[in-house]
Amino acid sequence: MEKEMIVSSTGKTVEVALLEDGKLVEIHRQRSTDQFTVGDVFLGNVKRVTAPLNAAFVDIGHKKDAFLHYTDLGPKVRSLQKWYTTTASGKNPTDQLGKFRMEKEIVKTGKIDEVFKKRQVVLTQVLKEPISTKGPRLSCEITIPGRYLVITPFSETVAVSKKISTSEERKRLLVLVESIRPANFGVIVRTAAEGKGTAELFEEIELLMAKWKTIYEAAKTAKAPAKLLSEADKTTGLLRDLFTPDFSKIVVDDKELFETVREYVAGISKKKDIVQLHKSNRPVFDAHGITKQIKSSFGKTATMSSGAYIVIEHTEAMHTIDVNSGNKMPSQNQQEAVLKINLESAAEVARQLRLRDIGGIIVVDFIDMRDADHRKQLVSAMRKHMKNDRAQHTVLPLSKFGLMQITRQRVRPEVKITTAEKCPTCAGTGKVNATILLTDDIERDLNFIMEARPKAKLKLKVHPFIAAYLKRGMPSLQMKWYMKHYRWLQIQADNDFPITTYKFYDGADEEIKL
Repeated sequence: MEKEMIVSSTGKTVEVALLEDGKLVEIHRQRSTDQFTVGDVFLGNVKRVTAPLNAAFVDIGHKKDAFLHYTDLGPKVRSLQKWYTTTASGKNPTDQLGKFRMEKEIVKTGKIDEVFKKRQVVLTQVLKEPISTKGPRLSCEITIPGRYLVITPFSETVAVSKKISTSEERKRLLVLVESIRPANFGVIVRTAAEGKGTAELFEEIELLMAKWKTIYEAAKTAKAPAKLLSEADKTTGLLRDLFTPDFSKIVVDDKELFETVREYVAGISKKKDIVQLHKSNRPVFDAHGITKQIKSSFGKTATMSSGAYIVIEHTEAMHTIDVNSGNKMPSQNQQEAVLKINLESAAEVARQLRLRDIGGIIVVDFIDMRDADHRKQLVSAMRKHMKNDRAQHTVLPLSKFGLMQITRQRVRPEVKITTAEKCPTCAGTGKVNATILLTDDIERDLNFIMEARPKAKLKLKVHPFIAAYLKRGMPSLQMKWYMKHYRWLQIQADNDFPITTYKFYDGADEEIKL
């Protein structure tokens, strides 16, 4: 399988597209203002302890309190809290845990109020990003991941990935890592460590221990809520988790990011030449056909090469996917034709789950098949296609009604891209408002914002025609507003805006609601 990664950096947003054999399978978007990424380590304040949920709600700086369930505390949570307390009070002279006295483990069936109290300061890690109306989900089992290894403080366990091909190699890595791991640090050996020697793994442990030291130094002075350690940015994080020798191309359109990615790839592989800088004036996603794939993949319906298509619906409780044969079903050997369409649909369903990052319960209604062997083939094919999915998932056999149930881990918000296009003038209403008073409306709102936010940097987004009108002449309306308020208003043209629409944004590029 040939893999490619295309990275588009546009101002404060970085978009990463992952392709397998030319097909878009994952798309990730990260804004520079994102503050709560999976893997970030925070110091938080316990806002309330809820016995019926056996959970605590923790303030880590998000507008919604983060959720910390008892099952996510980890057996060593008392040792973690003791370490933080002694570090913050200056009684812990080193980040090493060799001489640290561990506390008694908590039991699996315990209660949250036996561990945490209201207003207590806790050391936590983001387990799931904020989704919809929910705040982040937290864990007290701190893990620091690298390319080959993951270290877990306050543990003595060494675990080796079951995906490593031979038992001899797993045993070799187990013995090797056991000999080089720091005291009171557990280690998880990742699949990418297969075939690696002592020097490479020891170097990685040193890098991960340096991150642990960053947490230690920050914990000495930080006041909750505070971030103690940031996870790698989206691009290098994906490279760390996904990069394999079968990557054929990594294309980046930002020179600074290109150097970062090239340096990272050179550090873990001899294939640094696969990292390319996109130099064309044409957007990188357009040049590699990703924009076209996004528009064809994110609608309610996804059509396959055979003419068959799937329909994806979303409800509060679950996601449903219906498989349809289209109008090209052959009249002869219908059972074989149905199997072929279902197998093709299984591959597309697996791709769509990854691409949209759909989590929770998914029910797939395949075309009915009477042959038991065909049903087994379909389940086997679906599990095979889902193997490349990094999210934890379970694929159940077909029910007697021909439905397949899939559960998939939800870690980040579902990717939703609107592919429908409205009329830029009437926004699909069939009515156009009079534009004669538009500048008066803009000036009225501007006066209000100038008074309400006397120091904020302001930006106005409008249709290109309106932008040209506001900047035209000497003095222009833009200059008149500057002379009136002694603050410069940046005016930005946006082709996607209807001609009568305008929006104000602050210095963080957040829309100012009026």
